[in-house]
Amino acid sequence: MKILLIEDEHFLAEDICKYITSEGYRCEIASTFDQGIEKVSIYEYDCVLLDINLPGGNGLQILEHLKNLKPNAGVIIISAKNSLDDKLAGLDLGADDYLTKPFHLSELNARIKSVIRRRNFDGKKEIVFHEIRVDTDRNAVMVNDQEINLTKREYDLILFLFSNIDRVITKESIAEHLWGDNIDTVDSFDFIYTHIKNLRKKIIEKGGGDYIRTIYGVGYKFTEKKNNVCCR
Repeated sequence: MKILLIEDEHFLAEDICKYITSEGYRCEIASTFDQGIEKVSIYEYDCVLLDINLPGGNGLQILEHLKNLKPNAGVIIISAKNSLDDKLAGLDLGADDYLTKPFHLSELNARIKSVIRRRNFDGKKEIVFHEIRVDTDRNAVMVNDQEINLTKREYDLILFLFSNIDRVITKESIAEHLWGDNIDTVDSFDFIYTHIKNLRKKIIEKGGGDYIRTIYGVGYKFTEKKNNVCCR
């Protein structure tokens, strides 16, 4: 899961990013209005944490811009202003939540999880697809009630696939989701195949079906219909 933090207070931004990274998210930081506009315009995020007072502009303008581009984007406003007008303005523009500084990082984490569940999985803490079950609170995946050991990127990959069942997703979108804006320096997306292959293998080893289809020349599709699993 990929989070964008738009916050100009350097030490606070570092503390938040360090904490949510330890909770299994990948965090990117924008510290000015212009950086925030640029990132939300180019990249996709599972949740945006947005301060209102920023160098160069107002965070509510970024929220309005983001919602015009991507209406389903998840947004939590974090601000030192405990102003009812700001809160109502943010919620009217489409923010999911509003958190007033100072706040406990554990509370922020709980609200991030809530936004992601609501946006991607209808608010469910546990996501079930046939014999595969994902516990989003524990960041755990079970196949036939057996937990499988996934890397962080494999876990993010299966959640991304679950969020796009029966949709063709390109290699580029998978790479950008897993690596963020660092993907701009990559020459090839061949490594995506390795992650798909490893995820398939771990699911099948626990008796799960192969629901990942390769769409040649484009990307992949996570679909209801199983592929034939080779036993060799």
